[in-house]
Amino acid sequence: VQLQASGGGLVQSGGSLRLSCAASGRTFSSYAMGWFRQAPGKAREFVAAIRRTGSSTYYADSVKGRFTISRYNAANTGYLQMNSLKPEDTAVYYCAAKETDLVPFGDHVYDHWGQGTQVTVSS
Repeated sequence: VQLQASGGGLVQSGGSLRLSCAASGRTFSSYAMGWFRQAPGKAREFVAAIRRTGSSTYYADSVKGRFTISRYNAANTGYLQMNSLKPEDTAVYYCAAKETDLVPFGDHVYDHWGQGTQVTVSS
């Protein structure tokens, strides 16, 4: 499966953005999807993940209550709604997919990655 992330941009602290991850090439509904981010000088970190059916979601503590992961399999697209953004959310955000019925947290498990989209939150 090929992934294309979009929707990043510059937003003020407290604002919102919605990232999209468009999938092509294989049956998207067979893949768990995750969002990860990497800030300058830092390691890539887990943000959120969703089961292939959408029935289970998991979040990093740092984004819980502010971010919502979702997917619309009929359109082969996943989303990350980000509200109440903070300057520390500034990073390149990546979507990833793994053909599994589980919901992986570790980036080493995912074997398909999008190209990343920049999110910058100004204070």
